[in-house]
Amino acid sequence: MRIVIAGGHGQIALRLSRILHARGDEPVGLIRHAEQAQDLRAAGAAPVVLDLETASGAPEVAEALKGADAVVFAAGAGPGSGAARKDTVDRAAAVLLADAAELAGVRRYLMISSMGADANSEFDGDPVFRAYLRAKGAADDDLRARPGLDWTVLRPGSLRNDPGTGRVLLAERTGRGAVPRDDVAEVLAALLAQPSTAGLTLELIGGVTPIPEAVAAFA
Repeated sequence: MRIVIAGGHGQIALRLSRILHARGDEPVGLIRHAEQAQDLRAAGAAPVVLDLETASGAPEVAEALKGADAVVFAAGAGPGSGAARKDTVDRAAAVLLADAAELAGVRRYLMISSMGADANSEFDGDPVFRAYLRAKGAADDDLRARPGLDWTVLRPGSLRNDPGTGRVLLAERTGRGAVPRDDVAEVLAALLAQPSTAGLTLELIGGVTPIPEAVAAFA
């Protein structure tokens, strides 16, 4: 499969590219800066310089999606960004990628969201993080309202850089918890291989179930 990953230089995206390349898929990473291209090539992904935040519109982005079998939204404004960029990247860029996927005829869309992104979730902490959660939730809602896309929304818990265990808890509701980025990438790869998981919003934390078995339970 040819899989286009928005935010291709991110930590989860690079891990996902390595997994996809190793199993014979063709990952393509959308990046903001040309100097990031070598890291993508080292991970087995073809780099495409395209900034979703400043792109002219869906037709431009759709050009980069031609021939793709799936897209993955792994982009984010990142730490240190303010509330305004949470909206322009975490929400608007995800919506733009969905518009472009529909235009390019790419039905499969995986969204990396966040636990707590539901509109009715209570959060009394940092207002910028609250803006991030609201932006992710709005992007999820937009995606889930599109009958033309076979979407899956994955909402990991707190992300860690510990080595992956290959064992997770994947459910509609998991409760709070943490999960290694290695395991998030493995779950995304497994979801891409299971198109029957379309239409699901799933939470993910560390657990005891092997990833193939955890994903197969929803296939």
